[in-house]
Formats: sequence, structure tokens, C-alpha cells
Amino acid sequence: MTRAADRPEPPAPLPTPSAPRRTRLAALRSRNFRLLLLGQTVATTGMWAQRIAQDWLVLSLTGDATAVGITTALQLAPMLVFGLAGGWIADHYPKRRVLQATQAATATLAAILAVLTLTDHVAAWHIQLLAAGLGLIAAIDQPVRMAFVTDLVERDHLYSAISLNSSTFQLGALAGPAVSGALISAAGPGWAFALNAASYIVPLIAFGCIDPRRFPHSRPATRAAALAPGGMRTLVRRPEIWRPIALAGAFSMFTSSLPVTLTAYAHTTGIGPSGYALLTFVVAVGALLGALIAAGRTRTTLRGLTWTGCALAGMYLVASAMPVPWSLACALVGVGMVTTLLFTAVNATVQVAAGPALRGRVVGIYLLVFFGCGAVGGPLIGAIDQHLGPRMGLALAGVVPAVALVLLSVSRLVRRSPATPLPEPSRHAYTAHPAPAPRTPHTG
Repeated sequence: MTRAADRPEPPAPLPTPSAPRRTRLAALRSRNFRLLLLGQTVATTGMWAQRIAQDWLVLSLTGDATAVGITTALQLAPMLVFGLAGGWIADHYPKRRVLQATQAATATLAAILAVLTLTDHVAAWHIQLLAAGLGLIAAIDQPVRMAFVTDLVERDHLYSAISLNSSTFQLGALAGPAVSGALISAAGPGWAFALNAASYIVPLIAFGCIDPRRFPHSRPATRAAALAPGGMRTLVRRPEIWRPIALAGAFSMFTSSLPVTLTAYAHTTGIGPSGYALLTFVVAVGALLGALIAAGRTRTTLRGLTWTGCALAGMYLVASAMPVPWSLACALVGVGMVTTLLFTAVNATVQVAAGPALRGRVVGIYLLVFFGCGAVGGPLIGAIDQHLGPRMGLALAGVVPAVALVLLSVSRLVRRSPATPLPEPSRHAYTAHPAPAPRTPHTG
């Protein structure tokens, strides 16, 4: 017999490639994604500079916080009409080319507003008309941009990419208000609009440098994809998509108008545009912290989204009780952090669950609900701030979404009747893997 010691050793197994590490900065391995972040950081800084100057200029011209809310609503309302079209475009047209066109159009409108303001010919209706134009462009730009992020990175880096993309928005929200406050105090709001127009040069160059040959898994559109139904039917049939969207809509109706409330607070307390910029700055500090925390996540659950929503409602109630500006600023750090945690989780959950074939259209529905609810809430919060005070606006931003959370939880319990078997836990756990392909003949 052959001794065990004389037997030949089995061959060593072939090395297998290790799975990519899921780190907070994993998505930065993609050169294309780095270019996108660079362009978006600069453009977002200019956008926030314009947003601060726009709100302050409308309030200065009219003396009415309701007018500021109406301006916000006009900028968000086009998403109600064209949000689904933007999602369809994201699924069927080259996203990079579409984004180059939207950046150029946004820069043009910002330049027009800068010229009107610097020549002292601006009126409130000018600002509102141009705000509606910016909203129309954003209705196409934002679904395409959100879907484009997922084209630039590997599947395992999806959460990292979405969270880092949110971080750039918050970085712009940190720098934009500070720059805008300084420009308004030193030279007037017109220069903030001019800065925004000039800032779009950077993303235009960045998009031109993105190499489509390095896209990991994007697929060209086909005629079957263009003709196939999708989006709304998928949304209705899949609670892992519509429940997070409903949660986001409930909060967006009141939290999207936080700048309106902070504008009214700065006006009534006498802290001026510099104080308003500072309050917006601390919100962005918290939001940046929230984005960095969210970038380390690899999964979310419906229960986790619910608890995050409860925390956000509580933070708004705490902020409404703060007696002086410095204590409000401390509370707003928490508001910004939990807001980003909630909406980043909703965004990632919806995109992962939708899968690549329908991602653009489902994102369009998400943005339609998000901005549509914000458009409804803008004038409402503006009127509340004007007649009941900004503290009441903050309080309602906590109370009403909390009620919506209760209703969503009750509806979930009703669906889990004794006659209906409970779903497996994995049905409510969303990890960084694509959803099963929808049963439609198209390829997206």
C-alpha cells in the first residue's frame, strides 16, 4: 500500500480574484466618476450661491416670505410635468450628451438673471420666470444625472458612488452660502448669479473628458426598450420601491422648503443675509457628515428607513424649540445630517431595486414625487412662516411627516394580515446588488 506520506499532494487551487472592497471611497477608483464629481462640486457651489442670492433678492423686493415660497415652488413644479420624461430620456439617450446640453442651458439662464440684476432691471417676476426655466431644465437633468452615476462605477461600488455624489452636493452647499453671503454683502446678489453662470464651464469640460469606452456596464438603448412599458407599473407592483418613495415625498413636502423658513427666520430676527448664509452653512456641515456616514453602508432596510425618518422628524421639533440663533444652528447640524442619511438611503434603495433596465424611469418617478411634494409644500411653508412664524414652519416639518410615517407603518401592518404569509426578511433588505430583471421584453 502507498503510504500517505508518499502520496502526491493535490494541486493548489487557482487563485480567484477577490471581491472589491466596499469602502467609502471605492467609487473613486473610476476616472470617469472622479471627473463627474469635480464638475458637480463646482457647479453645485455656484448653484447654492445663486439659491441663497435668489431667495434673499425676492424677499428684499417683495418683503413677503410667501413670494419666496412661490419662487421655490415654480422651480420645483416642472418636475411634476416632465420628471417622467426625464427618466425616459435617461433610459434611451446618451446621458453624457444630455447633461452637456442641460449644463449649457442652466448657465445661460443664470447669466440672464445676472445681467438683469447688475443693470438694476430685475423684478420679482423675472426671478420667478427664470426659476421656472431652471426647474424645467432640472426635470431633465436630475434623472439623467442620477442614472449616469450608476453607469460610471462597478456594481459593488453603487452605494459608495451614490453617497459620494450626495457629498459633493453638500460640499457645494458648504461653500456656496459662504461665497454668496460675502458677495451679497460686498457687491450685491447679481455677482452671485454671475458666479453661478461661470461655474458651469468646469462641468462642461469634465463631461467632455469622460470616456464612454470605460463605462463598466451601461447598455445602449434599443427600440424594444423604448416601446416597452416600465416605471409606473414596476412601482405599483413592488413595495420595496414605492414605500421608500412615499416616505421621501412625505418629508420633501416640508423639508425641501427649509431655505424658505431660514430666510424668514433671518429676516424676522435681524441677523441678515450673513446670518442666513451661516444657518445654511451649518445645515450643509451636518449633511456632509451624513453623506460620509451613508457612504459606508452596504444595505438598507425598510425598518431602518422608518427609524431614520422618526429621527429627522424629532430633529425638526428640536430645532423649532431653539430660542436663539446659535442654539438653532446647533440643532440644524443634526437636521442636515439625518436628512442626508434618509434621502441617500431612499435614493440607493430605489435605484438598486429598480435594476439597470428601468432605473432612469423609476428615478424619474422618485424625483417627480420628491420635487412635486416640495412644490406643493413651498407656498404652504412660506405662508406659515409669514403668518405664524418660522418656528411653526419648523415644527410642522416635524409633525406632519411623523404622521405620514405612522400611516405608512399602519398600511404595512394591514397588508400583513394573518391570512397572508409574512414575507421573508430578505424581501425587505436591499443590498448593493441589482434587482432581478423585470419581465419585459426590453433591455433598457
